[in-house]
Amino acid sequence: MTGTAKTGARSVVRSIPSILLAGALSAAIAATSLPPMAEAASTTVAVVVNGQPITSGDVAKRLNFMKLKRESGGAAAARQQLIDEQLKRAEILRLQQSVSTSDVDAAVQRFAAGNKLTIPQLTQVLDKAGVGMDHFKAFVAVSMSWPRAVRLRYGTGGGRISNEELVRRMQENGGTKPVTTEYFLQQIIFVVPAAKRNAILGKRQAEANAARPKFPGCEQSKVYAATMRDVSVRNLGRMMIQEIPEDWKPLVEKAGDGTTTGTRVTERGVEFLAICKKRQVSDDLAAEVVFRAEDLGKAQSAGEDPNSLRYIEELRKKAQIQNK
Repeated sequence: MTGTAKTGARSVVRSIPSILLAGALSAAIAATSLPPMAEAASTTVAVVVNGQPITSGDVAKRLNFMKLKRESGGAAAARQQLIDEQLKRAEILRLQQSVSTSDVDAAVQRFAAGNKLTIPQLTQVLDKAGVGMDHFKAFVAVSMSWPRAVRLRYGTGGGRISNEELVRRMQENGGTKPVTTEYFLQQIIFVVPAAKRNAILGKRQAEANAARPKFPGCEQSKVYAATMRDVSVRNLGRMMIQEIPEDWKPLVEKAGDGTTTGTRVTERGVEFLAICKKRQVSDDLAAEVVFRAEDLGKAQSAGEDPNSLRYIEELRKKAQIQNK
């Protein structure tokens, strides 16, 4: 291990929560992309959640992981975290809201780089701590995917804001309505069937990158797509920047009006977005979207997203949980 890696497992994993900020997203994907729970070191079943076992080995790894993150709580807290994650995982897969394996790998790579580690060095740190890379990736996958399920259930920013609340918030803002950026978007998908993913994904990505500079504009997009094989176009309509999924937002913000974003590998294949129109808006709808996004951001920063808490509580009440 290099001198950088010797900073120690505890100090390395202190910034783990930052990796979760990359998780808010929108495209639906196949269940196979969500990494499974890490293979347990012990075959003893600790708890069964809706027919899915969590082993004592899983609990031990989570307890070690909690120690790395300097979280309080013992084995009971570790077990509860795993129960909740299993409930979330099942719901994510049911709704097809999982991020892709490549998204998880990219997030782990960014986390390692942010801590001045290579992937082998991070793997060594996690192994030495008794956590393991598989357990870490499973945690990251659920953490990144769960906000998608929550948004699908409750909407981007939670419930509607009343007119009275809007007026009050604007008065606090000096009587002016907030300004935000509104986009009209199309989604261009170079489809990759799941059965052929390993064989043709690289080729399709090259085709999508080569096709981007030739994009003729949104009005001609369907004609453009028809000239290529297995390319589809979806109209996403009007979206304010606060409503765009986090995995697309940086690409959209970087792209100019009338251009396209960079490509992303997703569960459907390789995609990019076309910026049909971009403008600054300041109306009641924009104000509501901005204020909802602010409220959600504050709740998430405090670790208290009320919709997430409400959702997981509903899943717990419906679940069959058997402690062994």
